[in-house]
Amino acid sequence: MIYKIAGLKIQINNKYKYTERFCEKYLTDETTCDLIADVTDEEFEREKLASKDFSDGYVENICLYRSLCRQLPDFDRFLLHSAVLEYDGKAYAFLGHSGAGKSTHTSLWLEYVQGSKIINGDKPIIEYNGGKFIAYGTPWNGKEGRGYNGNAEIAGLCFIEQAKDNRIEKLSIAETANRIFTQVLLPTDESNAVKTLELIDKLVRSVPSYVLYCDVSEDAVKTSYEALVGKNYRRNI
Repeated sequence: MIYKIAGLKIQINNKYKYTERFCEKYLTDETTCDLIADVTDEEFEREKLASKDFSDGYVENICLYRSLCRQLPDFDRFLLHSAVLEYDGKAYAFLGHSGAGKSTHTSLWLEYVQGSKIINGDKPIIEYNGGKFIAYGTPWNGKEGRGYNGNAEIAGLCFIEQAKDNRIEKLSIAETANRIFTQVLLPTDESNAVKTLELIDKLVRSVPSYVLYCDVSEDAVKTSYEALVGKNYRRNI
């Protein structure tokens, strides 16, 4: 079947029904494709050993997304592990190690900032197009399943760190680069790995980046909102 994901027509060659259900909102009636995602028996068995508690369909689904992502640099795209919010037509990517609080902080935005919504809660695809970076929703949107089939231009990156007091600091290009590489899936193919690094370099040079030290509160939302959006915060719910 062919799916429209991140502006690309993708033929997904799956054996198990899991992926068809998983990606059904992205199904298209197109008959040609830009790329093909498939899984070798060797890769499936390797992933199955690493994911013993999961179904074969789930394991295959992981491998298929990995196959897709390895090919993305050919289309000026890459996977960025982050939770991406859309607000007022712009996207804001929240990043950090597992457990840092990305999902918690973006949930607070949904609670306190009317009009904010989640494009993708975990694994959005990022496209470089016309000097701008676009964040796309994908079916792979985290254990909470938060996201939708949409996109928006990225206006800010925000790395989350837990703290008792809320404050936000602007990051230099070098500081952003050091933090962001752990959040990117680098293809094993050398050519596409280089392309991905080039895209990341453009991203950190063109999009403002911050580190947010925060607790779980409305004040944390106020702190990130005012830096990222550039307006005074006022609860509008």
